[in-house]
Amino acid sequence: MHSHLHTSYNANCEEIMTALDECHAKGFLHKVIGSCNDIKRDVNKCLSAERYERAKRNRDDARSNRRRVEEIWAKERELDQGPAAATAAANAVPAATTSAAKQ
Repeated sequence: MHSHLHTSYNANCEEIMTALDECHAKGFLHKVIGSCNDIKRDVNKCLSAERYERAKRNRDDARSNRRRVEEIWAKERELDQGPAAATAAANAVPAATTSAAKQ
């Protein structure tokens, strides 16, 4: 069984999880003969979709934060070294980040 099913992260799956809880509450024999298996698969699909969306949001947020940090670093390099050095460094950075974007 999944741990901590009823959390704010899984709010969209609440109805399916409640149906699974009700199915399990019908009794041990009902669970053993596999009457809850279809509902269990639906719960797994829903939780997987929720996890995928959460990971996608986190990944997008991390990329935008990284872009912001890269811009700050470029501005700092420009102040420290002058505009010519900062431009050369900025041109080298996208090559490193494109390999991360492919992942």
